[in-house]
Amino acid sequence: MAKKPQAPSGRYKVAVYPGTFDPITNGHLDIISRAVKLVDRLIVAVAVNIGKGPLFSLKERVAMCKREVEHLKLNGTTVEVLPFDNLLMDFVTGHGADLIIRGLRAVSDFEYEFQMAGMNTRINGKVETMFLMASERNQFIASRLVKEVGRLGGDISSFVPADVNRSVRAKYKV
Repeated sequence: MAKKPQAPSGRYKVAVYPGTFDPITNGHLDIISRAVKLVDRLIVAVAVNIGKGPLFSLKERVAMCKREVEHLKLNGTTVEVLPFDNLLMDFVTGHGADLIIRGLRAVSDFEYEFQMAGMNTRINGKVETMFLMASERNQFIASRLVKEVGRLGGDISSFVPADVNRSVRAKYKV
């Protein structure tokens, strides 16, 4: 497989796509599929984020993400899935990344993401944040809503991959 050309600095572009991924959705996979076209190495960083009260353990979420990323066409890009429980900027710089990828679904996402990008820039101005808009078919998908519909026994098969659907249904015993 041919390597992508190196950046003018002589380094390959490394990006981090952070999130809780509880569970990983078709929207997340869409962002990953598009991000790999822009970078040479992508790290899907799965956050502990206890404050959100995740349905799946960190270990389960990492395994789900790894399994689903394997199904994607990665255009020669190296994709890793790693857990993290520290400051995002420490994780980013510790893995040699200089770009953070964030997905935006709606205007309501923008305000929070804008604040986070500003804070991250203040912490380390050498790391850029790039926003990728969710594709039209994925703009309404949120893990929080997927869990709610799944908990109530609704059909989430069009929002998540088949294995994730089975995992959510098993958690809720529906």
